Amino acid sequence: MSNLRFKAVISASKKKPLHVEAPSERPSEYYGKYVFNRAKMYKYLPSKIYDQMINVIDNGAPFDRSIADAVAAGMKQWAEENGVTHYTHWFQPLTEGTAEKHDAFIEHDNKGGMIEEFEGKLLMQQEPDASSFPSGGIRATFEARGYSAWDPTSPVFIIDDTLCIPTIFISYTGEALDYKAPVLRSIAAVNKAATDVCHYFYPDVKKVISNLGWEQEYFLVDEDLYDARPDLVMTGRTLMGHDSAKNQQMDDHYFGTIPERVLQFMRELEIKALELGIPCKTRHNEVAPNQFEFAPIYEETNLAIDHNMLLMSVMKRVARKHGFRLLLHEKPFAGINGSGKHNNWSLATDTGVLLHGPGKTPMDNLRFTVFVVETLMGVYKHNGLLKASIMSATNAHRLGANEAPPAIVSSFLGKQISDLLDALEKSDSKDAFNLAGKQSLKLDIPVIPELMIDNTDRNRTSPFAFTGNRFEFRAVGSEANCASAMIVLNTAVAEALTNFKKRVDALIERGEEKYEAIVKILREDIVECKPIHFDGNGYSDEWRKEAERRGLDVETSCPLIFDRYLDPESIKMFESMDVMHKHELAARNEVKWETYVKKIQIEARVLGDLSLNHIIPTATRYQTQLADNVRGMCSIFGEEEASTLTKRNRDIIREIAQRTERIEAGVATLVENRKVANRIECVREKAIAYHDTVAPLMEEIRSEIDNLELLVSDELWTLPKYRELLFIR
Repeated sequence: MSNLRFKAVISASKKKPLHVEAPSERPSEYYGKYVFNRAKMYKYLPSKIYDQMINVIDNGAPFDRSIADAVAAGMKQWAEENGVTHYTHWFQPLTEGTAEKHDAFIEHDNKGGMIEEFEGKLLMQQEPDASSFPSGGIRATFEARGYSAWDPTSPVFIIDDTLCIPTIFISYTGEALDYKAPVLRSIAAVNKAATDVCHYFYPDVKKVISNLGWEQEYFLVDEDLYDARPDLVMTGRTLMGHDSAKNQQMDDHYFGTIPERVLQFMRELEIKALELGIPCKTRHNEVAPNQFEFAPIYEETNLAIDHNMLLMSVMKRVARKHGFRLLLHEKPFAGINGSGKHNNWSLATDTGVLLHGPGKTPMDNLRFTVFVVETLMGVYKHNGLLKASIMSATNAHRLGANEAPPAIVSSFLGKQISDLLDALEKSDSKDAFNLAGKQSLKLDIPVIPELMIDNTDRNRTSPFAFTGNRFEFRAVGSEANCASAMIVLNTAVAEALTNFKKRVDALIERGEEKYEAIVKILREDIVECKPIHFDGNGYSDEWRKEAERRGLDVETSCPLIFDRYLDPESIKMFESMDVMHKHELAARNEVKWETYVKKIQIEARVLGDLSLNHIIPTATRYQTQLADNVRGMCSIFGEEEASTLTKRNRDIIREIAQRTERIEAGVATLVENRKVANRIECVREKAIAYHDTVAPLMEEIRSEIDNLELLVSDELWTLPKYRELLFIR
């Protein structure tokens, strides 16, 4: 029992739930406690300054730098009352995480002492070292200047003793080096395009808001077991491990009773999330063992993205307090469900109209149909780019397996909407726009009330499904920044709506009646975007062939999928919508290829190390024990009788020898292939080489190791197994 694995298992089994005391107030009373929200602004800012700030937040008015000192003074007073001593510009570089540099509220008082100070200029901007973050060549090491600039539309918040100020991050020459800047531009683009189209139906609409509701899936693993798995520590996933005899096949974990230790973790997480203004709503067991989900109420897209990035950081900290490690890798365990981050996206107006929800009149439903179809147009024209926005070395393991959508972007609409579009394609009658809302379903059980049935079913194999009043982009990975997908989606829809209005206006200028012009262009787009519409089984081989026939992007190589960002139509879209320029896109692709190479490189090194220093020595030790047993049996029973008695041991000895030989040879080839790939200067070609020659070898080596795990004595195996990792005690 001296094995580190057994010590970790014993330690995990002895852990008791850490009790979390709920606050005495109701959640509504401590919601936003550590957020400088409107209520705090109203209290700590002069009324004139408050009005100006609300105008900036609600109406997109330019921020007047002359009021920065007054805003900073109010923030500082509130922060100090909450024990804050430092401030930081909190931003989202191209690392998929967040960044922060903390400065104290102190300055010289010119009398030999210090004073607490926080001026408007410190609130407005800082100067992080831009050369130390991924920039794709936009910033060289000797060109270090970059700026973080305050985003007033995302509230300032407190973490521990630090005031965190959400900011964009740009280079000295003005290029975006983060996710927030292009997100804000994409939101502005879809706002303008959607508002212009809205005016066909609702002239009083002043703006359209992009909304996002994300669903964060994650795994929890006991910290002691995690520490005994170097692959989990170094890569976030298990590079080896045979599946457990029982995993998710009984469907007993999904929506099951939440384990007590996990429930206490969730309670503390919810309290902290609510205090930070994250409107947490849902918690439950997910499909795979040790997999769970956390989801908030919808928010405006920019704020929702900030809240998701903040939550992922808070989740990790809270998990450590409860003896867990949080896994956000999309596929930490082979053979069971991976983790996604479903992005539920919709558009709404400032007057309260949900643009993706059916209305009560034919004209309302025409509006609804226009926005559904133009969303489909954006997704159809840029389906490969949309796939590139969610692709990564980690998410590539998840897509197309265990209920995750396939690596082909299509849209499920459901029977009612599908029938509507089919009817419109063939008829221009207003009757075609009579959409039913929720229908009732009577059950033959007297005590059960009528059920209200949505106008669409669900299709878990669809990457981009319409679900009644929103689209659910299911392909986003659990550790990804939602911004990547939202930048592409908002921009693609903005382009489609802009193009739609341009063509409708052209018909109206030629004397066509408005309604007739809208229907005529709408019918053209229904026909054009039909290839993206698929309500069937996305996992079938037939669908891949059919998708290719339809002209959809069916590429599965991660490095090649990134090429879609630099397609002429992608560049044209981003530039025409004022979201990003060609050189910014090229730089981001450099970062994507570099990140892909580094992740596969690290995994290959870890796998090689574990193979040679853990797996083979363990297998050889067991082989030696078996050999000693065979020799002992021969000395007792003689060679002839012992050959029968020791047949199984001899077979295992031979199989261990064969498998360890293949592992050693595989690792040697793996090292050589890495060396060859590393000599390639072009980062794109290097990423392709890693995908084609390194990653497949890792799977071959893993197969040999997983088979050894079944052969080697349990007491000798050094690494915690799936049956231990996947079931919280």
